[in-house]
Order: sequence, then structure tokens, then C-alpha cells
Amino acid sequence: MPFLYNRDYTPLELKQLAGDPSQLAGVRLVEYQEGRARGLRAAQVWTGSGLRFEILLDRGMDLGAAEHSGRALAFTYPTLATPSYHESAKFGWARTWGGGLMTTCGITHFGQPEDDNGEELGLHGRISHSPAEQVRVTTEWRGEDYVLEVEGRVRQSVIFGENLVLTRRITSSLGANSISVRDTVTNEGFRAAPHMILYHCNFGFPVVSPDSEVLLDETEVRPRDARAEKGFGQQTHFETPVLDYPEQVFFHKPRADANGMAKAKILNHALNFGAFINWKLDTLPFMGQWKLMQAGEYVCALEPANYWETPRAKLREQGRLKFLGPGESIRYALELGALV
Repeated sequence: MPFLYNRDYTPLELKQLAGDPSQLAGVRLVEYQEGRARGLRAAQVWTGSGLRFEILLDRGMDLGAAEHSGRALAFTYPTLATPSYHESAKFGWARTWGGGLMTTCGITHFGQPEDDNGEELGLHGRISHSPAEQVRVTTEWRGEDYVLEVEGRVRQSVIFGENLVLTRRITSSLGANSISVRDTVTNEGFRAAPHMILYHCNFGFPVVSPDSEVLLDETEVRPRDARAEKGFGQQTHFETPVLDYPEQVFFHKPRADANGMAKAKILNHALNFGAFINWKLDTLPFMGQWKLMQAGEYVCALEPANYWETPRAKLREQGRLKFLGPGESIRYALELGALV
């Protein structure tokens, strides 16, 4: 039953009050019209609670800009572009990324550029620059809930290599303050394919501020490198923006609750406002944290993943690289939302 305007409403009451459900909540398909994002397909979603977010259909069905009651949840940056501008080599990924509430990194590699088994791998892989197909939008009453749902398929394939399909279903509902992401990655080819995935969930001001704190139940945390060691012990708090702040990355091992879920949030204590992510820990047992306090690039990303960031070549050498066999699938479940 939807909770709106400080009370519960039955479906019948809301149908009587609003002849068009989009007066309260809905999904609108749009295209960007200017700059390098011109032609980019997106779905704009609003739930009636104050939660608004966009789904970038041509960018792996990732989550773009998001807000709650006019307060931003996601970090964004003026580099968003269509897949045609993607530079796959080295660090070219960053030229067209654009931030957003959730970016999918993978699905055969994520992390720093490297060479593995003769294959050149750019920053964070290809899937976030791949357009969706068979996109379906559903807005309907299901029992006492008015459901907002967008589903589609994103393919990463190459002759003599992988043929993987990411099927994504993004769901919210009338009155909701959260977003459900359900993913299935399937190997539709006839050879085993490496599989690495990381969900780059990017939070910006005012979720991230000097008044904010990362809250996470965990068993282990460690810095990625010497730069992160300088901030180790302060990774859950944020400084004011500075002119020169090299990025810091920390690796966390979250603890599961009784339902097998991991939970992390960033809370702005001064505003009593923030954001959270919950996810199934069995398939995403690790979490990266990207902390950047640079002026104009002020962001903290919480990143559920199936590995801590490790070169794929090293994982292969150690015998730890995961593969999906022909016809094999794996499922992931996440929830993102506003703390209000």
C-alpha cells in the first residue's frame, strides 16, 4: 500500500484522487538533445515520495542523476556522452563516464588498465558504454503497489571471445524512497568467459560533506596503496574540498546480516539526510570505496564487487579468476535509496 503525504492510501483511493497515475508517479522515455550526449536514450522515473532518478538506456542501463526532494543523491560530472565517443584504451573510459548513481564496471574486467593473456583491457571495462535492447517499460498496479519497472538486455560480445548478456530489471514503486536492481549475467557463447563485476555507486554533495560519515558493518578494511595509507583511519569521514587531493581507495569486507545482505550508507548528520546501498553478499562479497575530495570532483563511491580490485592477469595467475561456462548464469541483487 503506497505511503504518501504522511499516510497510507489504498489503490482505490488513489485512483479516485488521480485519474492519471503519472500525476503521482511514472516513467518517461526521453532523449538528450545537446553536446556529446545528443541522442542518448534515458528513462526518467519519479515515485511521488520526492525520489527522482534517470536510467541511461544507452549506457548499460546504469543509473544517472538522482535526487530526493530537490537534494542530490548522485555525483555527476560534465563528461556524459553516447557510446560512440567511448575511448576503450587505457583511461579513456573517464572521458565519457559522467558519474551517476550507479555505474556497472565489467563484465569481463574492472579496475586499472592492463594486459591479460594478450588482451588490452581499459579502465573498468566496456559494459557501461553499451546500449540496451529489448527495453520494456511497465507501470501498473500489482496488488496494492503501483510498480514502476524498466527492463532490458545489454550485450558484450566479440568474435573469438566472449558473448555475455546482462539482463537488468530496475524497479521502484509509488511512494518508494528506494530503487531495486536485479541483474542476470548469462554466457550465451560456446566458450568459457572471464567474469568480473563491480557496481560503482557514486554519491556527491550534500550526501557527501564534512558533516557526513560512511556507516558499514565489516570484518576487514585495508588501503589499496601508499596514497590510501595516508588517509587510512579517516576513510569513513570527509574533508572539505581541496585543490590537490589524489584519489584514495579502500577495500572493505562487509559482514552479512541474518538475511545474507550487506548494508552500507553515507549519512549527513547535519541534514539527517543521506543514501544507502544493500546487496546480496554471496555473489558480491567485497566492497571498494573510492574517496575523492578534490575541488570540483567531490565524491565518494561505495562499490560492491565480486573481487577487491586486482589485475585480471594476477587473478588468472593465482587461479582465482572466475569464469562463466557456456549457458551459465549468475544473478545479482542490489537496492539503492535515500535516507530521509
